[in-house]
Amino acid sequence: MLFSASAYAQSNKRFIRGVWVATVANIDWPAQKGLSAEEQKQEMINLLDKVKAYNMNTIIFQIRPTADAFYKSEFEPYSHWLTGVQGQDPGYDPLRFTVDECHKRGLNIHVWLNPYRINNDTVGYNTYAKDHIINKHPEWVINYGKAKYFDPGLAEVRQFTCNVVKDIVNNYDIDAIHMDDYFYPYKIAKQEFPDSITFAKYPRGFKDKEDWRRNNVNLIIKEINETIKSVKPWVEFGISPFAIWRNKTEDPRGSDTKAMTNYDGLYADILLWQEKGWIDYVLPQLYFNIGYEIADYAILADWWSKYNYGANVYAGLAPYRVSKQAKQKEWHNSKELIRQIKRNMSDPNIKGEIYFSAKSLFNKPEVKLEKQLTKKEYKYLSISPENNRIKRIEPENPQNASIQIIDDRNISLKWQRGKDAKRFVIYKFKRNKPVNKDNPENIVAVTGLTELTIPCKNEKDLEKYRYGVTSLSPSHSESSIVFFN
Repeated sequence: MLFSASAYAQSNKRFIRGVWVATVANIDWPAQKGLSAEEQKQEMINLLDKVKAYNMNTIIFQIRPTADAFYKSEFEPYSHWLTGVQGQDPGYDPLRFTVDECHKRGLNIHVWLNPYRINNDTVGYNTYAKDHIINKHPEWVINYGKAKYFDPGLAEVRQFTCNVVKDIVNNYDIDAIHMDDYFYPYKIAKQEFPDSITFAKYPRGFKDKEDWRRNNVNLIIKEINETIKSVKPWVEFGISPFAIWRNKTEDPRGSDTKAMTNYDGLYADILLWQEKGWIDYVLPQLYFNIGYEIADYAILADWWSKYNYGANVYAGLAPYRVSKQAKQKEWHNSKELIRQIKRNMSDPNIKGEIYFSAKSLFNKPEVKLEKQLTKKEYKYLSISPENNRIKRIEPENPQNASIQIIDDRNISLKWQRGKDAKRFVIYKFKRNKPVNKDNPENIVAVTGLTELTIPCKNEKDLEKYRYGVTSLSPSHSESSIVFFN
């Protein structure tokens, strides 16, 4: 077992590595409201270049933080986190721009939506665009704490959310629709979520309100999945839940933990969605250290690995916790993250990790991981795992692959795009060795473009090595290799 785990860690080239890019409250991007379009674009370019510098392959970009849009929406106004004024055109389409820039770099882009949240802080911000849904359908809105939410018990809310999703999937070349842990809101002490009237009016045969709430969320997950697959059946639907489904004391299938849960606290029955095939991947927020008494990272990683029900499993990691002032000494430096990454790489059922969030990973002084990762754990490039739950698309091989020496330090590779080719993987092999495209050591680059300039020592380099290219389809399926002549 130890040997096979080690071999898996060393050889697997199918591994998600990425970051959440949070836009609510300008956490990661843009740095502040009201920047010019060019300033926003440059910030995004710098962020994506950093993703590439870490040998990562994915971003999860928050495009609907509070029933508003970071894209040109048919249903919702532009977010005030862009310009400072909800509904004000930023002068470009941020999602279109980001999709294009990810494509150039061969990066996957998952777009992150919040299904129910309308306003996360009505004290700090309480001005809405005239065409915001809150003004069109105030009867859909529930106030809870300092926030406003769509009423999860209304069929109209589910339909509206599905319309939003359909609009995005139709109009943008994305890899996945993503939702995090915010379904029913985290509970506020001594304050009941005010949905009694809706429950009385639309009980749908339920007598227990908690079961009814879970069914509300089940319905929207099922319907969103059906909406996505009706438009582009190769686009994935992923959920990033809080780390604990249920504790073992509450359910025999639960984890050996002692904390709040998705099922009982947020009314999100993640395992049911996996069992039913309503979601394609699960990305639990495993934001605890190994050995943490009430929620041990190692126990939770093993649990999600075991209870995958055929969905791809990725791990959510927490560079935001790294601080010299952290209560747990394990978070005083980034060594804890390295331990978690190594654990993930040794488990064949965990197919990658995503970090919350970009700013914490790239800009936090205590989190110094670039040199460590690119020398060891992320030394070689990786590509997205395939997913058995989406429609498989076989890409055509690249066409007319040619190689040209530019000067004594660079060569130019060019090819043409075949049918259903979204990205390309460039390989470099020693001429006297067997061709093995499963070994990530042989990957030179991943790109969405059809030409690439790469360094070489001199002309003798071409006598020693040969270069090849494969196509990746929208479902991440890989073509046969075509060698450059």
